[in-house]
Amino acid sequence: MKTLSRQWYALVLSALVLSFSALVGCGGSSSGDSGPDVVNPDPDDDNDNDDDDTGDDDSDGDDTDGDGDHTAEPLTCDNPSYAEAMNLRIYQVMTESFIDGDPGIGHGVGYGTSHHSGDIRGIIDSLEYIKGLGFNAIWLTPVFDSVPLSGQDLAADRLDATGYYASNYFAIDPNFGSMDDARELVDTAHELGLYVFFDGVFGHFKNNAEEYPSVEGRTVTTGGASVAGTGRIAEYPDDLEFFKEVATYWVEELKIDGWRLDQAYQVPLDAWVEIRRAVEDASASVTYTNADGEAVNPLGYMVAEIWKGEADIAAEAYGSDDNPALCSAFDFPVRYALVQALAVEESGANNPSAARLRSGFNSYDTYPDHAIPNGFMGNHDLVRFGDLLQRGDIADPQDDLYWARHKAAYSFLAAYTGPITLYYGEEIGEEVPDYADQVTANCADQGLCDDHVARTSGKVEGLPSGTEREVFVANEKQAELRDYLTELMELRAAQPALYRGERTAIVAPIDVAGALYADYKTYADDAILYLLNVSNEPIETTFEACALGSTGTLTNLLTDETINADEEGRYQIQIPASAALFLNVESPTEDGPGCTTSDGPVGSGPLAACDTPAADGTGPLASDMYIRGSYAGGDGFGATPSDRRFGYKGDNLYQVVVNEPSATSYGFKFANAEWTYEFAVAGSADVVLGAEQAMAVASGPGTESSIDIPESGDYVFSFQINDALDGGTMMVSQCAE
Repeated sequence: MKTLSRQWYALVLSALVLSFSALVGCGGSSSGDSGPDVVNPDPDDDNDNDDDDTGDDDSDGDDTDGDGDHTAEPLTCDNPSYAEAMNLRIYQVMTESFIDGDPGIGHGVGYGTSHHSGDIRGIIDSLEYIKGLGFNAIWLTPVFDSVPLSGQDLAADRLDATGYYASNYFAIDPNFGSMDDARELVDTAHELGLYVFFDGVFGHFKNNAEEYPSVEGRTVTTGGASVAGTGRIAEYPDDLEFFKEVATYWVEELKIDGWRLDQAYQVPLDAWVEIRRAVEDASASVTYTNADGEAVNPLGYMVAEIWKGEADIAAEAYGSDDNPALCSAFDFPVRYALVQALAVEESGANNPSAARLRSGFNSYDTYPDHAIPNGFMGNHDLVRFGDLLQRGDIADPQDDLYWARHKAAYSFLAAYTGPITLYYGEEIGEEVPDYADQVTANCADQGLCDDHVARTSGKVEGLPSGTEREVFVANEKQAELRDYLTELMELRAAQPALYRGERTAIVAPIDVAGALYADYKTYADDAILYLLNVSNEPIETTFEACALGSTGTLTNLLTDETINADEEGRYQIQIPASAALFLNVESPTEDGPGCTTSDGPVGSGPLAACDTPAADGTGPLASDMYIRGSYAGGDGFGATPSDRRFGYKGDNLYQVVVNEPSATSYGFKFANAEWTYEFAVAGSADVVLGAEQAMAVASGPGTESSIDIPESGDYVFSFQINDALDGGTMMVSQCAE
């Protein structure tokens, strides 16, 4: 089913700095370099041992189906369900924090600032609202029964409310409702045209889980490593058949449409092959009646949560094209790029440049061709976008910019190739008032730690919200944002070029390249130009017709306004501050976007020379230096390719000539293999081709520079270190022909 460009699957987590506060002892680790090899356990999964040694990939076609009676054929990701999955618009709810539909039940305690009394009835009551937003699927955080242990403490009570440490995988937590409630939820959602995905925690469970056998009498093992104080890591292959039964039971019993897979790295790839095969077989064995009155199979979609960089996502979720494990995983690299460009990430790091969004797309080359990343902006473990805007002192809810930045972020999701997910409350710009000013070292007790601050009470107009069960009424700004999101979702649903189109990244004109992000999306005979202004000032710029791959009219898909080329074949385009345009391209050229310039960005002086003779030795740095980055082959800052190694030229000058086969963008640093030296443009600014710029130490993740390569050719990367070895000058120049 793959019609997508490899270029589309390429956004590096070049600045993955996840400084999350502990959730009852939850810890994560970050690499000391710019590489995104961060292992961050799900904050729901406290004291995680990050047991990554379970990922031995045996899915080579000779694995049996678990019964030992036949050889299973390798799975693929080209079935109709995954083609349909490209159009998924998923609305995520955290069950215990969402809507209190049944005041007689609830956990009472939990993490975050919600009432902790959300339940399945509240979700049922909200389904028409979710459908009205333009979404076609819901994802529920776990609803399985977490049975309290005798004498367990408050931390364990709070963890039970999240659902992420289940005792009985075949029963609904009575604090959330009943099996009948769950069945009504799924049936009602299907009648409305909504897919339903459960949250599958197949890598760990509560200590008492062995007391609750499966329907067929299977039990979990008891020897796994301890985690979260009250839980254990699952053991594979011993627990494989148990979790295959869990995964298929709910498909067959309630006809759910698939699974979100928590901490998927805890399950080895060969086990995912078997679990996915079982889910797809189960989905093919049952039907339900959809909103159109058609008998259909459950979708069978499975999406992995691997909170790491793209190399780990590829290795621990996707497998290889020859032996695919899972087909979809959440796109954490893109998420961090998005919040860095428009707000800040949780650490406070940001890069308010369109280059931040452009630079990483090449790293999707790390993924196999079958990969279908799922785009998102937030979830139950991340700080809400509105709170990140405030953390970065960018905007408060009383500022128009606060709402404009939300709209900009939503537009990016709407233009994303592949399924997308929105966390509840984001549609109204939800935030915790004065959140940043309230946080203390005791944030866990406050419910304000980074990894659970997003767990606020759901707010659905007309339904009770919060601890006082007051009926929520959206204010003017919230309603306007919600309506805009709905408009975007309806646009996305109607335009296959947006959700499954092949992507071509367009390098904006040099005068606006730092502010303007541009994608050219094609599917069948349709072409859409997506433009996003990440700056706080309006943009007016000129595109050559060849750069947009068009000879005809550009029509704004949201306003029906048109833009025609002038007599010289140029388009004058205006993009408001922190805003996006979706332009339908009439009469697209067969070759698509692309202009060839007669003279590229050629600099002058010693730093622009492409043929400087080599000097002896490694120079004053006494170390081999490389361009390390998110370019294809750079492994998201993890590799040191020989064709990116500098030669020492004498006089403190280092140079390397790189052949760029096509227009591209990426983030990079000048660094050695050990990361003892790290340099970028001073202030981690973007590279200006052909210009000499100040260079400075750029230590740690998120401090790289971004570069736009406008056309194929040879480029010389140069830097001249000062005698103190703590700065100097640098240049990137196209080599003159």
